[in-house]
Amino acid sequence: MRRRITLKQIAKELDVSISTVSKALRESKEISQDTRDKVQAFAKLYNYKPNNIAVSLKNKHTKNIGVIIPEIVHHFFTTVISGIEKVANSKGYNVIVCLSNESFDKEVINMETLANGSIDGFIMSISKETQKKKDFHHLREVVNQGMPLVMFDRVSDEIYCDKVIVDDARGAYQAVEHLIHTGCKRIALITTVDYVSVGKLRTLGYKNALLDNEMGVDEDLIIKIEDIENCDKEIEKLFDLDNFDGVFAVNELFALTAMKIAQERGYRIPEDISFIGFTDGILSKHASPTLTTLAQHGIEMGEIAADMLIEKIEEEEEDESFRTEIIRTSLIQRDSTRKI
Repeated sequence: MRRRITLKQIAKELDVSISTVSKALRESKEISQDTRDKVQAFAKLYNYKPNNIAVSLKNKHTKNIGVIIPEIVHHFFTTVISGIEKVANSKGYNVIVCLSNESFDKEVINMETLANGSIDGFIMSISKETQKKKDFHHLREVVNQGMPLVMFDRVSDEIYCDKVIVDDARGAYQAVEHLIHTGCKRIALITTVDYVSVGKLRTLGYKNALLDNEMGVDEDLIIKIEDIENCDKEIEKLFDLDNFDGVFAVNELFALTAMKIAQERGYRIPEDISFIGFTDGILSKHASPTLTTLAQHGIEMGEIAADMLIEKIEEEEEDESFRTEIIRTSLIQRDSTRKI
């Protein structure tokens, strides 16, 4: 079976822009008759079928931006939305937010629903199930049609689009080095399963920090959690080992759950065990003791993502180049770690 051709491929074959191909197929008078005939003949020869999601996006300018996030439990995603709205509203755009609830099917449905003439482009962080399945067809189709898409935080290297990410590996490295410099000798890691991109990168940073400090990596001290709602059961197993004095957790929930278990078992924080989390959420500031953490600067991430998307939406000539903006984390020292 012949593989379905895309706008991008037609443009490449005929040495014209994606915008020119799109306009030619819509019989736009902006394009010469000769070019229209050439594009339409090529499309017919290769049985080109327009993508319904892309067509609905491209044919209308609604001044609406669609945002798809995995969840709203984590404070981080709410800060990103705040940053997106700040920039979007200042430029006359509205923001429509949908949750995938970590579901691949829900993510696809959200995208199809929003794209049905409702929005001009997408900003999204992909769900855990999408990362696990490694099925990005819904994203690939939009990008291949030249539709504006910006991914943030959880992204895929397989999708060519603008992205905004945190330097996850570097941030984790910084956190573990802080634990080492404050006297920790045995540092445990509470992370996600490997198919979650940010967890995988933060695990890499953790391991690199230990190796660079000649401490070695003890796999028994690494807990990988898939069922976040029942993470306490997995974290309890870590404390059964009773042979560590520092914990780096890849998110706020894991860190605070671990602190709670430590206190229930009679450990003093940070005298017996020090804790560092990732994402400076509201709970980190009000925990007892307050949690040392890495700030992801979610508002800044949202602002950059919105700027990137609106730039793509409003450009007169389609730019097929894409860029990735990397935001550096900041260590915020509080009471869950010893002072240097």
